[in-house]
Amino acid sequence: MIVAGIGSRKGVSAAEVVVAVDLALADHALHRSGLAMLATASLKGNEPGIIAASGMMNLPLILIDQKALEDVSAATLTKSAASMATANTPSVSEAAALAAAGQGARLAGPRIIVGSVTCAIAFGAEP
Repeated sequence: MIVAGIGSRKGVSAAEVVVAVDLALADHALHRSGLAMLATASLKGNEPGIIAASGMMNLPLILIDQKALEDVSAATLTKSAASMATANTPSVSEAAALAAAGQGARLAGPRIIVGSVTCAIAFGAEP
């Protein structure tokens, strides 16, 4: 199972999110057809661009609660002061991807930054 974790500033567009996901997948020689879901922190659950991107990509959007983000934070590869201040996790996109991918998940690599969006790819067991 492949999960794309999303982090963003407020007001990002769906197109920005889709581009970030596609670039993150390409960085790891992966294709959108293999993606099982998008994941983000529950605090981003009302972000219209992320919601719309999920619909455009025909993928479920999984909202990760604060405790689940914090539980996987030690496994993130990126340490962002901004993410710590906003969400109390070193990387929203990496933590969301790991949490959604489930126990034993691993990151493909550090998140990428595309404009106002971050995206991390995680691999997990099949659901």
